[in-house]
Amino acid sequence: MPKRGHTGSRLRERRILLALKQGDLARDVGISPAYLNLIEHNKRRIGGKLLIDLARALGVDPSLLIEGAEAALLEGLRDAAASLGGQGLGRQDLGRQGLSGQGASGPQNAPLALIPEVDRIDDLAARFPGWSALIAAQHGRIAALERTVEALTDRLTHDPFLSASLHEVLSSVTAIRSTAGILANGEAVDPEWQARFHRNIYEDSRRLAESSQALVAYLDAEPEAQEGLSAPQDEVEAWLKDAGYHMPALEGADKGKVGETMIAAATQLRSAPARQLARGWLTRYSRDAARMPLAQMQAAVQELGPDPALLAARFDVSLAAAMRRLGALPVPEGEATRYGVVICDGSGTLTFRQPIEGFALPRFGAACPLWPLYRALANPGTPVRTQVAQSGPNARQYIIHAICQTRGEPSFDAPPILEATMLITPAQKLSQEALGIGSSCRICAREACAARREPSIMAEGL
Repeated sequence: MPKRGHTGSRLRERRILLALKQGDLARDVGISPAYLNLIEHNKRRIGGKLLIDLARALGVDPSLLIEGAEAALLEGLRDAAASLGGQGLGRQDLGRQGLSGQGASGPQNAPLALIPEVDRIDDLAARFPGWSALIAAQHGRIAALERTVEALTDRLTHDPFLSASLHEVLSSVTAIRSTAGILANGEAVDPEWQARFHRNIYEDSRRLAESSQALVAYLDAEPEAQEGLSAPQDEVEAWLKDAGYHMPALEGADKGKVGETMIAAATQLRSAPARQLARGWLTRYSRDAARMPLAQMQAAVQELGPDPALLAARFDVSLAAAMRRLGALPVPEGEATRYGVVICDGSGTLTFRQPIEGFALPRFGAACPLWPLYRALANPGTPVRTQVAQSGPNARQYIIHAICQTRGEPSFDAPPILEATMLITPAQKLSQEALGIGSSCRICAREACAARREPSIMAEGL
């Protein structure tokens, strides 16, 4: 973590880098050299107009001189160092001597020239804030592109509309080629059959043009336009994502009337099935909010931490309810989502996906069979807690809590309806024993996985 109260040190580093004398800088901002000397030695705090004037004189953004901005910058630099361009080194390796490159994605030996001096990240950010910001931004851009590749691959593999469109295109091409082959083989063709073949080629060509235009229009459509082709679950998840998974209107309100008003106003819920799913979700949200009031829940999390077992005991609710409620807590503006939540039914199909940064969730198809979610599903009523590491160069680690419980009231005349819930929380400490998992087999680069059901299309080191 960045050192506290070292704004003055960063200011001094920047001044020396620019070859500015202390007296000249002090005169430029209208203070005495003695006072500037106290600031540079962290004996006086600065802020407001003076901070802005000093930043202007030094040619940097004021945020780069204060602690909060540097904390985010240092975190970005540490993430970039941990990835090492695909060398598979985890952050815990970077903090040790004799860096072996034993990362969460598997043992790989990185050349010493590629091992950054992590203990000097503070110096790098203070002396070269521009280059530091560029490194962090480029690392973020690479991570975003990797997620895009994963999402597109997942979509191309499992999107039913794309599958049907490509099948239509290939069928039309095959029909045209077959008919053209008959006409081009040099043998005499009866005029009546020849006219029929020509008509078939014309009709198949027109069908091919229409299918191709529809496919191109689908691929080029804006996200808003593609939402109309989404499944009801996608519409609900888009609505919840826009709301931040938190519904202030349902915290202690007339749930029924408020819920119907919210659904009617939600432009993302275009289909009747999506609105029906949304009603079920709001009903469950209201029930959880009534049993775990927001203020009390936030105080309990502050006291007990995000432990579903302790929270469930405090409010006398199920583990699954405590996990859902954690995911529904409001996130302060500007902060990343603190918790991810995934729910599946008894068949293993994902019925709810609340993502968290760095933990890839497949939109189509099955997820990684090593997820603790499925271990809980195979052992109903048994809580599961595991530290995991996602595949890929960044190899972020998370604490996973999972539980499988019956949904609804039990009955002697009907089989139990099972539902497994998984809470995803960023790990505070990294572990070499973390379980390696992926998103789905097709886009997971992890090698030698006993649970793999199909080869991965991801190139090594992507």
